[in-house]
Amino acid sequence: MLILFLRAIILYLVVFTVIRLMGKRQISDLQPFDLVFTLLIADLASDPIANTSIPLVYGIIPILALYLMQQLAAYLSLKSEKARCMLTGKPQIIISKGVLQEDVMRSSNYTISDLMEQLRKKDVFDLSDVAFAIVETDGNLSVMLRGDRQQPKLKDLKLPAANDILSEMLIVDGKVHENALEYCGRSKEWLELELTEMGVATPKELFFASLSADGTLLAQKYNKFGGNTYSRLTRRPAGKKSG
Repeated sequence: MLILFLRAIILYLVVFTVIRLMGKRQISDLQPFDLVFTLLIADLASDPIANTSIPLVYGIIPILALYLMQQLAAYLSLKSEKARCMLTGKPQIIISKGVLQEDVMRSSNYTISDLMEQLRKKDVFDLSDVAFAIVETDGNLSVMLRGDRQQPKLKDLKLPAANDILSEMLIVDGKVHENALEYCGRSKEWLELELTEMGVATPKELFFASLSADGTLLAQKYNKFGGNTYSRLTRRPAGKKSG
């Protein structure tokens, strides 16, 4: 009995330590590779606890091996956008400018009932109130209401509503997202000019840069380049109208 107790304590400490090393994000928000790790680690830890004929090391070594695999997957998803998309998937816009995206709903296995249930959890009971809805990589739904439906309701205050435009990440991990630039009606030349006026020599210096609906460009350098944060109200290119 004492041996079983001690084996359980040792394996508990090993599993607890490994999960803590994974970081807080994985505890609250499991990506597919994190979920696989969690399911397998529970099974590997249970056998040596219940069966004293199995050496304790036979449970510890596979747990450590799984931890290394999980860390490798996390590292690849951090360093490579392609690997990140393969391991965790990409956010999917399921409602765009108030229009349901049927192909996205089909590929995400989302029914209208599922969508309405998720919207109700966000205190949204009318589909017509939604400008954008995004299925995140963890399965949660993020919602942006139409400008005149946001709290406080601008129509009640007799104020003009903001354009229904998503804030876009133009640069992530030093790489320019050309699709995001195109969505915002901007060009790489425009971005380079704005960054130059900010004092940023090249996009590779930036951890991220985002463009908000009102045209504010927010950028932050990597720590190795100073870690500075910049915010600038940009000029709209000639001939471009707000969407």
